[in-house]
Amino acid sequence: MAGGEGSGGSGTRTDPGTWTNPLRDPQDKRLPRIAGPCSLVIFGVTGDLARKKLMPAVYDLANRGLLPPSFALVGFARREWTDEDFSAVVHDAVREHARTGFREEVWERLAEGFRFVQGAFDDDAAFDTLRDTLKSLDVERGTDGNHAFYLSIPPKAFPEVCEQLERSGLAAPTGDSWRRVVIEKPFGHDLESARELNSIVNNVFPESSVFRIDHYLGKETVQNILALRFANQLFDPLWSSHYVDHVQITMAEDIGLGGRAGYYDGIGAARDVIQNHLLQLMALVAMEEPISFEPKQLQAEKIKVLAATRNVLPVDENTARGQYGPGWQGSEKVPGLKEEEGFAKDSTTETFAAIALEVDSRRWAGVPFYLRTGKRLGRRVTEIALVFKRAPHLPFDQTMTEELSQNALVIRVQPDEGITLRFGSKVPGSSMEVRDVNMDFSYGTAFTEASPEAYERLILDVLLGEPSLFPVNEEVELSWRILDPVLEHWAASGSPDTYESGTWGPRSAEEMMARTGRAWRRP
Repeated sequence: MAGGEGSGGSGTRTDPGTWTNPLRDPQDKRLPRIAGPCSLVIFGVTGDLARKKLMPAVYDLANRGLLPPSFALVGFARREWTDEDFSAVVHDAVREHARTGFREEVWERLAEGFRFVQGAFDDDAAFDTLRDTLKSLDVERGTDGNHAFYLSIPPKAFPEVCEQLERSGLAAPTGDSWRRVVIEKPFGHDLESARELNSIVNNVFPESSVFRIDHYLGKETVQNILALRFANQLFDPLWSSHYVDHVQITMAEDIGLGGRAGYYDGIGAARDVIQNHLLQLMALVAMEEPISFEPKQLQAEKIKVLAATRNVLPVDENTARGQYGPGWQGSEKVPGLKEEEGFAKDSTTETFAAIALEVDSRRWAGVPFYLRTGKRLGRRVTEIALVFKRAPHLPFDQTMTEELSQNALVIRVQPDEGITLRFGSKVPGSSMEVRDVNMDFSYGTAFTEASPEAYERLILDVLLGEPSLFPVNEEVELSWRILDPVLEHWAASGSPDTYESGTWGPRSAEEMMARTGRAWRRP
């Protein structure tokens, strides 16, 4: 069992439990958070995630001045690469995918800390070499024994890597140093496997050193949910069952599986998106105001929501699932799921999933939360919509209004990040005529500074030891408790419905809403 660590994440210790960053004036909260001396070790460094997201995010952090001169990046993989080969791979990834412009002086300083270790996950000697490499970096780069291990690898490899980190002594910090592990989803495939995975990881790393990545929680608009709710008295009185009819949370993709068929088959849309992304978004929408934005306070409020969440019954009438068939995506004719290479023709894995939930709390009693996700839908969009109840009395006759829809507050997570408020307004003219209008806020036009990528924020939080945006094991297990009954019902219910690519899902999804007199939004 690895030892514990201090509560902070960078800089020097001034008294027990307190960390300060010498690069930051603690009196000025506006200054950027800068990581202290440390290294980031990436397992699975040859994969798409590392190339398209992690390596560019590290460069962007360095380019923004948020990494210390003593930072080091270490790659671990089977490839027969030298340090120079690894540096060339990172260079190409940065050139192609970095958000910020390339600056030679930043690159040269960052590249001095690149190292590569060749080996397999069952290779004791390779992990011993990794240990020696990190010890050398402590001396050569001044990383001070602070090392984060990013497991960008399949979940089935987590136990072996964790055991190797423990065996080689890499998981245990010494003195005032720290060691952390970063885990990518999926966090298990059901409640039982999630508990087993959490046990394996926590036997090596204490929970305070485990960072489960949900990249949606790093998006600026997701974090803005907290600002919208708790910095504005305007919305708080409306944010309850007194005024909200229902909530819709949608993550739609316009792409198919492409080359991911082998990975996706057996997982499906509910496990891939609802269990983590959408339930986390729901928790942020439904949670009570925390005492502070300290990690434990935020996590406590999210846990309360997930613990109070239940499926709307019966499950067969309040869920929907489907597989995309052939159709048109814009002007392009696309194949159906079962024509995708590598996908079993008799597979029952869903590419569309929708579920109805309720939160048994005083604030939300009786308000259904509808969560849906799918591939090959009408367009790519992620949004949260609070749909309000209709006015109890409308003093207008039929000639004064068009068919007014319900007021709605829509938080656009991607693309075109922002917030829209829909309400009824009088049409200019001499008669009383009312129509729906939108009041719109867009990040792109309101702020001159570009939003950082989610992985920039999350990697920096790992290096700083700030776990606010990372779900703890109790959140993961509660999410599976919610989803497991739905998955069990679907497993016993035969094949999913088929929906045409380019549409908004199967007919069963529309019927699920129509039973309550509601309808899905068309984003």
